[in-house]
Amino acid sequence: MGLDWSVPIDTGPLPDDGERFDVIVVGGGPGGAAAASYAALAGNKVLLIEKAIWPRDKICGDAVGGKSLRHVKELGVKEMIEATPHFRVTGMMFSSPNGKQVTIPLPKDDVAKREAGYALPRLQFDYMMFLRATELVRDAGGKVVQGTSVSNVHHDETNLKITGVTIEGGSNSTHMAPLTIGAGGYLCPVAKKIVEELNLEKLRDEMHYCGAYREYWTGVKDVGDSEGSIELHFVDDVIPGYWWIFPVNENVVNVGIGMVNAERRKQTGIKKSLKKLQHYLIHEHPRFKERFVDATFVEGSGKGWELPFGSPRKGAALQPRRTAMAGAICVGDAASLVDPFSGEGVGNALLSAKLAISLFDREVHSEGLPVEVADEYMVRLWEELGPELSNSFKIQRIVRRKRLMNLFVRKAAKRPALQAALTDALASKEAQKKLHNPLWLARNILL
Repeated sequence: MGLDWSVPIDTGPLPDDGERFDVIVVGGGPGGAAAASYAALAGNKVLLIEKAIWPRDKICGDAVGGKSLRHVKELGVKEMIEATPHFRVTGMMFSSPNGKQVTIPLPKDDVAKREAGYALPRLQFDYMMFLRATELVRDAGGKVVQGTSVSNVHHDETNLKITGVTIEGGSNSTHMAPLTIGAGGYLCPVAKKIVEELNLEKLRDEMHYCGAYREYWTGVKDVGDSEGSIELHFVDDVIPGYWWIFPVNENVVNVGIGMVNAERRKQTGIKKSLKKLQHYLIHEHPRFKERFVDATFVEGSGKGWELPFGSPRKGAALQPRRTAMAGAICVGDAASLVDPFSGEGVGNALLSAKLAISLFDREVHSEGLPVEVADEYMVRLWEELGPELSNSFKIQRIVRRKRLMNLFVRKAAKRPALQAALTDALASKEAQKKLHNPLWLARNILL
């Protein structure tokens, strides 16, 4: 029998006021849960802080790609996913503004070796990640709190380093640690402290933020029951942006729309509201309305949110922006690491969490993570993710041009070699390097 994610999670006793830890993690989503898990597995005493109370929903497209599954497996969560309702992603379908479409498949007999990933509600996925983190943290002597917000991020003014946090809600107490991990999403208090308050830099750039809106539907036609493709539609009415249809388990589909904030604010009429635009696509658009004729909207599931893209900032000294300083490191959305083309952020959150913990040594860094290590994190993070995020930003800019998107889909539909390369890129990190080459990209789209 699968895990029941509707049951509250027992996080154990609250920390005592003044109790010290090796690592404090602010935020219990996938990035924070992974950071806490990796830290606990390394023998650290961890304080994991989550402002919500489980179970809780997280607005998202709900795709968990192959990059994520490598970390999920390491942390002992993959088996939990497979024991609960989910949709096995075996490919991606793209459609262009002129209505042409191509499905980039992951051959079924290769799925076990080349992970395309899963799609399942974040209500389930995040629950499992947090549950596992709670087990690991408590086993290593740490504490976990939920329903608790960070009211202050402390710093040593003399040495300019983060030293700990004060929390309120489930526990009103102050705690110090050599390393504080910011994993609280795009509004993370640790990120705000590092970027805006202490370094007086810009935390938010509308050119690199996306507004998104999501709903759940049942009874949508032409989607798989337990496995199949997820769909990305580059529709005239949505560009610059895309509309998605992601099955997440039997008969339940995540339907959503996203657009870069700076572009969205230029729009007029129905395009100004993502909710109204989605309503039009579902009920009136000639290409999609028949698929929703007998479908049912899941009441209360319509919600909007924002995604901080990891696209490179022109002229910035740090890419995608500052993500660390002495005593603190940000991961996931708090570090602005969402893929600017696909909108996927879980994989990069887990990767950044593992990197952050790998650089910390509780004995060597007992007086606080030094600035040199924080700088190393920022350099290594961009070395690892920079080519991929930069390339995705280029693709994002290409698909804003309808003629190029039409051309790309038409070429992909006719060229088996291009389909094979894209298939590899869905499942293999090594194969993705080919897509980072602008000459390869231009040759396959324009020639």
